[in-house]
Amino acid sequence: MKPLSSQAFDAVTRLFHSVSGIRLTESKHALVTGRLQRLATEAGEPDVETYVEKLLRGGAPAQEMTRLIDRLTTNETYFFREPQHFNDLADRLALVPPGQDFSVWSAASSSGEEAYSVAMLLSEQLTHAPWQIIGTDLSTAMVESARRALYPMDRARMVPPAYLKRFCLRGMGEQTGQVLVSRELRVKVRFEAANLMQPLPDWLPQFDVIFLRNVLIYFDTEAKAEILRRVLGHLKPQGVLYTGHAESLSSLGLPLRPLGTAVHTHA
Repeated sequence: MKPLSSQAFDAVTRLFHSVSGIRLTESKHALVTGRLQRLATEAGEPDVETYVEKLLRGGAPAQEMTRLIDRLTTNETYFFREPQHFNDLADRLALVPPGQDFSVWSAASSSGEEAYSVAMLLSEQLTHAPWQIIGTDLSTAMVESARRALYPMDRARMVPPAYLKRFCLRGMGEQTGQVLVSRELRVKVRFEAANLMQPLPDWLPQFDVIFLRNVLIYFDTEAKAEILRRVLGHLKPQGVLYTGHAESLSSLGLPLRPLGTAVHTHA
């Protein structure tokens, strides 16, 4: 297939930004081209430029926009990424009063590893209180992947051995090299599609803990502030927000108070 021209790249990334809020810079040209080429092939188009032209003029089926979002927002992650946050959360779980409901939102849950990591921790250490976890992601494909809960074994490399034994099933036969999160956890974690750049669903409750990690880096300053204001509207008064270690919030002018490295609460 012919490579994606700079003009087509600019046009499709503007379209993507308009629906997702995410800005893809020229440094992502090769990644975007590769994923668009696969989409074009799957759609039966002769080349990526023709595929992009149809997207831009509305000539492609409606579901193609969903597929575009799914492909361009897919990021590989793994269980217990940035483990300092899980250590911090473990310390806080000991302070939860017996019988008090405890809720966690994985606000950019991708394929579910983060939410299931939290579920392992809560199942092991929050035995004295009921809890719920909700994971949301812009990509419907990622939501479906999270619900399946089947992962390459390499993504479980940071799972503590005791958790791996209790909460994960090793694949056999055709699933050799993969790991399946146990039904015990799958039934306790809910995954839904949600766009953080748009009004959030009415059913989304208030949370004791929100994970919003390694997603803000894809947005400009204005969009970051908009997302955070929206997300903070679902954080309880004494709740805790975890962000990515490489994400600075100090320049956004939001009413946040630091509790540690990439750990925040309402000011």
